[in-house]
Amino acid sequence: MNMPQRDQPEMATAISKSKGVLPFRAMPTRAMDAFLALLLVAATMAAYWPALHGGFVWDDDVHLTRNPCIVGPSGFKAIWTSNAAVYYPLVLTSFWAQHAVWGLNPLPYHLVNIVMHCACGILLWQILRRLNVRGGWLGAGLWTLHPVQVESVAWITELKNTQSCLFYLLTVLFFLRWRAGQLPTAKKRNERSYGLALFCATLAILSKTSTVMLPVILALCWWWADGRWTWWNVRRLVPFLMISAMASGWTIWDQKFHVGALGSEWSQSWPERIVIAGRVIWFYLGKLLWPHPLIFIYPRWSIDASQPAAYLPVLAAVGTFYVLWLNRKGWPRPAFFAFAYFVVSLFPVLGFFNVYFFRYSFVGDHFQYLASTGPLALAAAGITGAIDVAGSGNRFLKPTLCGILLLILGTLTWSPSTIYKDVETLWNDTLAKNPKAWMAHNNLGGALADQGRFSEAIVEYQASLRINPDNVEAYNNLGTALVRQGRVNEAIGQWDQALRVDPDDGEVHSNLGIALARVGRIKEAIGHWERALQINPNMIEAHNDLGAALMQTGKFEDAIVHYEKALQVKPDFAEAHYNLGIALLRMGRTSEAITHWREAVRLNSNYAEAHYQLALALKNQQNFQEAIVHYQKALELEPHLVLAQNALAWLLATCPDAAWRNGSQAVTLAQQAEQFSGDKYPEILDTLAAAYAEAGRFPEAVEIAKRALSLAATRNNQSLAEAIQSRLKLYEANSAYHEEP
Repeated sequence: MNMPQRDQPEMATAISKSKGVLPFRAMPTRAMDAFLALLLVAATMAAYWPALHGGFVWDDDVHLTRNPCIVGPSGFKAIWTSNAAVYYPLVLTSFWAQHAVWGLNPLPYHLVNIVMHCACGILLWQILRRLNVRGGWLGAGLWTLHPVQVESVAWITELKNTQSCLFYLLTVLFFLRWRAGQLPTAKKRNERSYGLALFCATLAILSKTSTVMLPVILALCWWWADGRWTWWNVRRLVPFLMISAMASGWTIWDQKFHVGALGSEWSQSWPERIVIAGRVIWFYLGKLLWPHPLIFIYPRWSIDASQPAAYLPVLAAVGTFYVLWLNRKGWPRPAFFAFAYFVVSLFPVLGFFNVYFFRYSFVGDHFQYLASTGPLALAAAGITGAIDVAGSGNRFLKPTLCGILLLILGTLTWSPSTIYKDVETLWNDTLAKNPKAWMAHNNLGGALADQGRFSEAIVEYQASLRINPDNVEAYNNLGTALVRQGRVNEAIGQWDQALRVDPDDGEVHSNLGIALARVGRIKEAIGHWERALQINPNMIEAHNDLGAALMQTGKFEDAIVHYEKALQVKPDFAEAHYNLGIALLRMGRTSEAITHWREAVRLNSNYAEAHYQLALALKNQQNFQEAIVHYQKALELEPHLVLAQNALAWLLATCPDAAWRNGSQAVTLAQQAEQFSGDKYPEILDTLAAAYAEAGRFPEAVEIAKRALSLAATRNNQSLAEAIQSRLKLYEANSAYHEEP
C-alpha cells in the first residue's frame, strides 16, 4: 500500500487538502475503466468455471434446499419474524427470491455467488483508487483470484460472505464519498452519501454479522485519508457503532442458545483463547502467502496454554502491531494500516467468541474473506512499486509480470473449485488432506447412506467414532444405517451409547423410540418419545410417532392431543392429518376424520393410504361417487394395495345404488386381490363371490363362496361365516347380494 501521493502537478492542491482521497476528476477514462473491469470479471469467471458445475454441499440443505423458509411452509414471513433465519435474514431473503425464479437448480446459485464476487472485486478496486493506493487494480485482482477465496465463492451457503462483502464495500465507498464532501473545497455537504453508507452497513450486517467491525474499518479509512485522527470524528460513527453493537449481542446470543455453541468444545479458558487468537492471525497470513494445502476442514489445534512457547504467536502479533503503531507516521504507515485492517476484520473469529464451526476447526478459509483485502492490497502496492523502480522505461514489464502473477493465481483457484462438485467429492478431498476430520467421516457416511450404500456408510460412521468417541451425530447416523440394514438391536445399542454421551439429545430419544417400538418394546418407546418432547416440544415427528404408539395401546384421546400438537407446529404435515383421522374414526368422529383425510390428500396427492381411508369413510356415508374416485386414485398410486382392490370390488359388486354397480370391473379387481393375497383370506374370497354373482356368473360365485365359508370356519370367524352363508343361499338361487342403503 502506498502513501498518498502529494506531488502530482495537476492535482497538487486538491490532493494535499484531501490528504489521500482522489477527487472524481482524477479518475481514468471510462473506456479504460470498462476494459479493466471486464478483464477482471473475465479472469474471475474463468478461474471459477468448475464451480458453476458444482452441486449442493454440506449445510446447503439447512440454508436452502430443506429450509422451510425457502422450500417449505414457513415462507418469507418467517425469515423476518422468527429465529429461523439465525443471524443472516437478508441472505435467506436472497435464497427465497432465487428459489422463486429457478427452483433448486444449483447452477444459477453458483453463478450468483461468482457474480457477487466479481462485483466485490470491482468495488475493492474503486475503494483502493479513492484511497490513492498504488496498484489498486492489481490489489483487486490478487484478492479476487486468490485461491483462498474458493471456499467463499464455490460454496453456495457462503453467499453470506459474497453478499455481505458487497454491501460492506459499498458502505466504505459511500463513506469515502461522504468524507470527500466534507472537505473545505467541497461545494456542499454530501449527506446523501452518508445515509447510503449507513443503509449499506445495515444490509451488510443483515447478510452476515461478522461485518460488525465496519465502524472500526471506517475509522481506519478516515485516518488513512486524512493522515490524522480526531476524536470528534467518532460522533459520525456512532450510528454505525449502535447497529454493530446490537448485531454483535444478537449473534453471540444466537450462537450460544440457538445454534448450540455451548459445551466442552467451546470451553476454552481465556489464556487458551489468547493463544488461539495469535495462531489464527499468522495462519491466515501464511495461507495468503502460500495457499497450500487448502482444506475444507483444517485440523483442530490442541491448545496448551501452560507452555510459554504457546504465546509466541500472539506476542509476535502484538509486537508487530506495536512497532507499526510507533512508526505509523513514517514509511511503515501502509503496513500498519493493512495489518490493523486485517486483525480488526478477523476479530469476530479469532476465538474470543463461541462460533459453532470451532467444534471442527479454529480456522476456515471463508473466515478471512473480508480481512484478506488488506494484506493483498499491501502486496499489490509493494509489487507495483518494485516494478516501477526496477523497470522504469519499460512499458510492457508491469502488465506482463502482473498478468503472469494473476494467471498463476487463477490456475491455483481452478483446481480447488472442482472439489465442490458434490458432497462425496468434497468429503473425500477433505479426508485425503485431513484424515482425522471426524466430521468429514460422519458427513461422507451421510452422503453414502443417501445413495443406499449403507455398508460403506457404516464404515465411515465407525471411523468418525474412533476419532471422536463423543460424536453423538455419528452414533445417531450409525443407528439409522443399522436399522436400514435390519439390524435393529445393534442400532438400539448405538443410540443407548449416544444418550450416555448426551442424555438431552431429543433426536436420539426419538429415533430410539422408533427402534424400540419396532421390536415391540412399546412402553419404553413411549418413554423416549415423551423425553424427546420434553427437550424439544416442537419435534413434529416425535409427536406423530408417540401418537401412533398411544393408539396402539388404545389411548386414542391422548394420541389425538399429540397429532394436534404436531399440526400446530406444522399445519401441512400430511402424515399427522392422516393419523389424526384414524384416531378420530376410532373415537366415532367420522366427519372430523374425513376432514383431516381430505387435507392429507390435498397436501400430498400421492398419499395412497389416505385416499383409501377417505374412500372407506365416504362409502360409509353413502357418497359412492367420490368414494370410487379415491379408491381408484389409491390403486393408481399403489396397484398392489390389496385392501383398496378388495374394498372397491365390494363396492362395485354390492353397492345399494345400482348406478354405481359394475360386475365385470368388480370381478377383475377381486381376482387381482385374490392373486396378490395368495388365496388366504375369506374376506377377499367373499368379495370375489359377490363380484361373480353381480356379473351373473353364479356357479363360480357358489364355488368361491363355499371356499370362503370353509376358510372362515377354519379361522373361527363365526360372524363372517354366517354372513357368507346367507349370501351363498342367494347365489344358489341365482341372485346377487346388494347391501342395504
